[in-house]
Amino acid sequence: MKNLCCFLLLLLLLFLQLSLLQSSSHDYNDALSKAIQFFEGQRSGFLPNDQRVNWRANSGLSDGWMYNTDLTGGYYDAGDNVKFGFPMAFTTTMLAWSVIEFGDSMPSSERRNALVAIRWATDYLLKTVSQPNRIFVQVGDPNADHSCWERPEDMDTPRTVYAVDAPNPASDVAGETAAAFAASSMAFRSSDPGYSDTLLRSAIKAFQLADTYRGAYSDNTNIRDGVCPFYCDFDGYQDELLWGAAWLRRASQDGSYLSYIENNGKTLGADDNINEFGWDNKHAGLNVLVSKEVLEGNMYSLESYKASADSFMCTLVPESSSSHIEYTPGGLIYKPGGSNLQHSTTISFLLLVYANYLGKTSQSLNCGNLMVGPNSLRQQAKKQVDYILGDNPMGLSYMVGYSDHYPQRIHHRGSSLPSIKDHAQFIACKEGSIYFNSTNPNSNVHVGALVGGPGEDDKYEDDRADFRKSEPTTYINAPFVGVLAYFAANPNFS
Repeated sequence: MKNLCCFLLLLLLLFLQLSLLQSSSHDYNDALSKAIQFFEGQRSGFLPNDQRVNWRANSGLSDGWMYNTDLTGGYYDAGDNVKFGFPMAFTTTMLAWSVIEFGDSMPSSERRNALVAIRWATDYLLKTVSQPNRIFVQVGDPNADHSCWERPEDMDTPRTVYAVDAPNPASDVAGETAAAFAASSMAFRSSDPGYSDTLLRSAIKAFQLADTYRGAYSDNTNIRDGVCPFYCDFDGYQDELLWGAAWLRRASQDGSYLSYIENNGKTLGADDNINEFGWDNKHAGLNVLVSKEVLEGNMYSLESYKASADSFMCTLVPESSSSHIEYTPGGLIYKPGGSNLQHSTTISFLLLVYANYLGKTSQSLNCGNLMVGPNSLRQQAKKQVDYILGDNPMGLSYMVGYSDHYPQRIHHRGSSLPSIKDHAQFIACKEGSIYFNSTNPNSNVHVGALVGGPGEDDKYEDDRADFRKSEPTTYINAPFVGVLAYFAANPNFS
């Protein structure tokens, strides 16, 4: 009898362990597909015949008329109907970097979809630098736009065009645009070499504009009220100069860009703010990107960038004596300020990229009190990914349309209002308020959208009005594409 009880207990333990493994497993391929599809729901301009997000239609077709130029296309950055150039360029860089590092891990169909998502942005960004000594940095009056709740297909708010003309500076936007073009030129090199060459030439031109007329674009008084406080440059323009030069170095192998990042690192603050990476601060990403050549044993002159990358990685390892990153009780990386998942997705991306760089050169990370191998970094990234996909105290997937339990009331105009295909009548600025204030789920499921995420207590209320938690953005999704591509190809890496 005693042996039978032990046997039954063992069976029960095995069953519980199997259940736990099943409950924490995720379909990363499905999540990857959805993460890329999200960008179709953010499109502005003439939509193609193969558009999969069928609750969207053409919008912003007169963009640029004020300057007698075509500025149609591109992406709305979040749940509004404004095209902000600064975060759009960063989104593009991260989509391209995802393909560069993890494209070989993607199914061919999803790699193709990712390239389509990149090109939708780069085609627009090429228009923004099409005129000499000028860069278009934004389309749409955000103050008017944010006072309305209307579909992009209906928007009747001013489509104000914000441009910066030399010698006024726009080093941040132009530098990030250069990075986006350079990275994208690499992503398209094998499939469309002609387009790749066009992007690289445009990267060189954008970087020249950024470097020649140095300063933050939001310091220009003629556009400041339109770009601030939404995508003001809070952290300085210097990082975008180094970031743009680093991408041009990687894309072109031109020694002049190597000299630039060697000689300007100190003066442009390469050692500053190393534990931040996002649309406004490129330092951690810059250090990881530049470290590749150091790890490959080619460029000891760039050792300071690798030292900064090492330092950043060690702060992310809980067992390290230098760990100081903040986590929620449930284990999500947390930084104050809203749209918190932007930090989790970008940092997870850097963890995986650096792990790959270490792994390919058979190196480990020295974190003082311990040596950290590539798989330890990958494990940290996987915890973030699995939390986002549902392994969290709420049991909620923060990706819309993934699993059976996800946010239903996201802060997104096109998603919350009925599709123009179902409700053809015009819905004016204030008429959309009934949908904003409704407690009903959104009319359209914005598949693949990553919301801002829970608070520092792991709580998420699914409230459309709480935009800091419930609004999706392109720059939350973009790095997650690369992250999901890695885990889709390596679900059991450890």
